[in-house]
Amino acid sequence: MMDRDRNKTLLLELQRAAGTGNGRCADCGEPDPEWASYKLGIFICLHCSGIHRNLPHISRVKSLRLDFWEDDLIEFMKKHGNLCAKAKYEATVPSYYYIPQSCDCLVLREQWIRAKYEREEFVATRVCQDPCSAGTREGFLWKRGRESRQFQKRRFLLSAGEGVMKYYTKESRGPKAIISIKNLNAMFQTAKIQHAHGLQITYNTDGQTRNLFVYHESGKEIVDWFNAIRAARYHYLRTTFPTVPEPELIPRITRNYVKEGYMEKTGPKQKEAFKVRWFCLDSEERNLIYFKNPLDAFAQGQVFIGTMDEGYEVRAGLPQGVRVKKRKPAITVVTPVREFVFICENDREQKEWIDALNGVIAQSLRG
Repeated sequence: MMDRDRNKTLLLELQRAAGTGNGRCADCGEPDPEWASYKLGIFICLHCSGIHRNLPHISRVKSLRLDFWEDDLIEFMKKHGNLCAKAKYEATVPSYYYIPQSCDCLVLREQWIRAKYEREEFVATRVCQDPCSAGTREGFLWKRGRESRQFQKRRFLLSAGEGVMKYYTKESRGPKAIISIKNLNAMFQTAKIQHAHGLQITYNTDGQTRNLFVYHESGKEIVDWFNAIRAARYHYLRTTFPTVPEPELIPRITRNYVKEGYMEKTGPKQKEAFKVRWFCLDSEERNLIYFKNPLDAFAQGQVFIGTMDEGYEVRAGLPQGVRVKKRKPAITVVTPVREFVFICENDREQKEWIDALNGVIAQSLRG
């Protein structure tokens, strides 16, 4: 019993030790990890420990607090640790490769863990592909039909060198769409698409926002597609903006929406009937985009969100003189041209939308 308590104390001290990196999950960065892999010598969070359990040939996990740790395992953990593992397994992670956080979907976190420890894709002996090569890919994805709403197998072709992504409906015909990498974005949307590997590809065409919703049966394949798109985007950005520092460039490769969800909107006279719409806030393009339904191919419209100096503001409540029958929280987005009125489902949603919009308003405009 004394050995058990002593070893638990030693382990917890090791988790908190400065300069080890052990205070955050080795795989997703979650603070205060409560689990560890005693085969890899790393401290990990509960969620990542579940992924490690599925890799018994690579990793074996125990709870820091609940399980018994033998003396030899304690010594092994002392000799290793998160920074030691990072130096070995993340030696050649490319700049464009997406490193998941604790809030990211399961497929991203699982494939990151498999790529590191199972496939050893980033050890020092592996040659890192240049972005142009890594941003070239061809294969099949299941794409949601614009009209049929059924997922059908489509051939996709990505070429960082040509600066385009194409997809085909039939082998004998030309591409259904040619998408400029300049306008391309990709984000995982597993809940919205209702598939564990669901990816949303978004681009601008003729001034409109266009969505493609795709998935692949293989988790590795869909994450490889996502990182190939990121490589192509990185190649475009690095070539187009050669003097922009890397820390400023990386967040521009791909991005998730700051917030999404239903709100009700009225027309420019503020007397029209309120209609339920699905809203997405894109901080990079500074647009509040709205759709009739979450999985619509095309947006119905968008509101540009500028800075406070330009006369943009978000307020809780309705503008003076505007009346609504529903007793629900509202927000008013003030622009130099007009005021936009939106009704939220509840107080929490109202606060989240106000905070998200204020975050975009506070951002300086990019030149």
